[in-house]
Amino acid sequence: MTLAPPEPPHHAAAPAAPTPGVTSVARIVAVPDPRGGTALPMLHGRRALIPRRLNASGTYARVALTGAVSAPLGGDRLGLHIDVRTGARLHLDTIGSTLALPGPHGGTATNDVLLRVEDDAELYYQPDPLISVKGSDLVTTTRAELAPRARLVLREEQVLGRTSEPPGRLRTRLAVKLAERPLLDQELSLGPGAPGWSGPAVLADYRMTGQLLIVTPGFTHHKPPPQLLSTDSDHGEAVLTPLVGPAVLISVTAADNRTLQRLLERGHQATGVPAQPDPQL
Repeated sequence: MTLAPPEPPHHAAAPAAPTPGVTSVARIVAVPDPRGGTALPMLHGRRALIPRRLNASGTYARVALTGAVSAPLGGDRLGLHIDVRTGARLHLDTIGSTLALPGPHGGTATNDVLLRVEDDAELYYQPDPLISVKGSDLVTTTRAELAPRARLVLREEQVLGRTSEPPGRLRTRLAVKLAERPLLDQELSLGPGAPGWSGPAVLADYRMTGQLLIVTPGFTHHKPPPQLLSTDSDHGEAVLTPLVGPAVLISVTAADNRTLQRLLERGHQATGVPAQPDPQL
């Protein structure tokens, strides 16, 4: 009797490697226009980050970021690089809030923003809120490199979870250098796995937070004093902190979006710096 050869041992198929996420980097360069105003010789982006020039008047150029796909999803790698050259003025915001989503393959998404502002140049960087959705994992870093006479108005807002939904994991860092020296470097870790994030030392019961950083040579000799901006009737906390240098930082935590916006605007008014660019400047 002829025996059949033994079957080769069965090995379970190796799991397929997760499909990599989207890699998208947008680049914007603003320079003074010899005919007046600000020109944008570089305005590049694709897929998740597409910069669009909007109508503007005066010396400012205005750009809004939008996207052709939902991002950031798990595994995505996003980047935004902005250079504002000497004498240029740029106002940048976004079209709608940004949703950090888990995506089909999970994983950590990253969003790296680099802002460079030269002497006698000005940047208003005011994106709409970032919403950390349940199951998402996002690391976002904003770095600013400022010349000694640069002007920057930077406003960022984070919302932990959609309505009646727990948040995802969110880690943020804001690092600013003025004349190549550290001006501000702060990190915040929020959501599942972040120690103490919902305790009294961080957000307590609040689920919204925002930061407003204003850097201007006008604060070199005179800037607003430290002050508590919120009252007992507010559903949030806000404080204005002068930094060592020509800058102030306004930090807000709030229970709802209306309170977050009101406290940030109250802090902005306390600085005497316009909340929006003056088109005539």
